[in-house]
Amino acid sequence: MAITSGAERGNANQNNNEGSLQVSGPEFICIGKIHRTHGIKGDVILDPMTDFPERIRRGRSVYAGDEHRPLTIARARQKPPYLLVGFKEIEDETAAAEFRNKFLYVKTSDLPELPEGEYYYHQLIGLDAVDQNGQRVGTLSEVLETGANDVYVIKKDDGAEELVPDVPQFIQKINIPGHKIEIIFPEWI
Repeated sequence: MAITSGAERGNANQNNNEGSLQVSGPEFICIGKIHRTHGIKGDVILDPMTDFPERIRRGRSVYAGDEHRPLTIARARQKPPYLLVGFKEIEDETAAAEFRNKFLYVKTSDLPELPEGEYYYHQLIGLDAVDQNGQRVGTLSEVLETGANDVYVIKKDDGAEELVPDVPQFIQKINIPGHKIEIIFPEWI
């Protein structure tokens, strides 16, 4: 049911413009990390952290670093497993060096629409977890990626944590506008 794009996992300890999951959601989502410069024309080596690397293309507006400095992609090409990216605002290796080890972001308003029943992690983290009777049990605090399916970490109101596989047997309904996820909690042997 869930899908990620970039590092949309959110963190409840961060402020809203850094990717936390307040009711309004984060303003920026990480799509990659700039590792180092490449060549003398200001290109950088980017480690994409998104399910949509094809969206890192010429003309796209992005934001670099914690200060979210606006940049426009001038060129991008594959250099597996990385991308080589150049920006209109960066003309040489010296200017590009200041972006070394910085994260690259896009605005959440620029994210592509997902098919019905698929969600970005930042939309899920922070949802109120309720049981099949509608009683609040806790908060979805984290999404773990596994090989078979995602696993939701539910921080219960009593302080305990419960791991719930993202499968229809346990995840009954996700209501993003209502800020709720209805769960049948597994009974572990």
